[in-house]
Amino acid sequence: MRYFIELSYNGSAYHGWQIQPKAISVQEVIENALGLLLKEKVSITGAGRTDTGVHAQHMMAHFDSDVTFSEMDLVFKLNSFLPKDIAIQSVFKVKADAHARFHALSRTYLYRISLKKNVFNFDSAYYVKQHLDVEKMKAASQLLFQYKDFQCFSKVNTDVKTFNCEMMQADWFFENDEIHFVIKADRFLRNMVRAIVGTMVQIGLGKLQVEDLHTIIQSKNRSEAGFSVPAHALYLTKIEYPNDIKL
Repeated sequence: MRYFIELSYNGSAYHGWQIQPKAISVQEVIENALGLLLKEKVSITGAGRTDTGVHAQHMMAHFDSDVTFSEMDLVFKLNSFLPKDIAIQSVFKVKADAHARFHALSRTYLYRISLKKNVFNFDSAYYVKQHLDVEKMKAASQLLFQYKDFQCFSKVNTDVKTFNCEMMQADWFFENDEIHFVIKADRFLRNMVRAIVGTMVQIGLGKLQVEDLHTIIQSKNRSEAGFSVPAHALYLTKIEYPNDIKL
């Protein structure tokens, strides 16, 4: 049987989602826990790869198992076994060919920027002490919808077949003493969201003009875009799938 597992995690202590040598990852911790509880080797496939320090309010993954178990019981045991920074929301059966990564219709990310020094959010939001022109940042975000190729925001030497992404949402919102950037697309390139936000911050600071975004995107050159903002303020918030993927 194939199962989807719905989870969240604080990424501060992990070197991203994906297993890698000599570094602890979220995927490795969950695989080890599942293997011990199901008494078999389990490999899980995530809906995407979050970088070191990035958080997930909503992550999906799939795994295969012939072991008979209660989904609710497994959720309870996993949450008892896993560390405090990883939580399982649900486990459920899906169609045999359902794929957490390839069948995802969209992914949504949130980036938090603090406009005021705050001792309670320095590890969850990026503090920018200079004045930001948020209206210009909002205007720049709307230009993203004119493009599909976002190579300029991708890490270099990334092994992908295409740099095209279908943009569905890109908005800035005020939230108390913070501004939040919510971006939704069918897929994202490595480092893409952090590079977009860094470029928007440069526009908000007046170091770039709104219209410069056209030149940056058309260049397809990562060095033309802005800096990558810190990972600790980035959250994967939602992954959507077709309604008929469950059994």
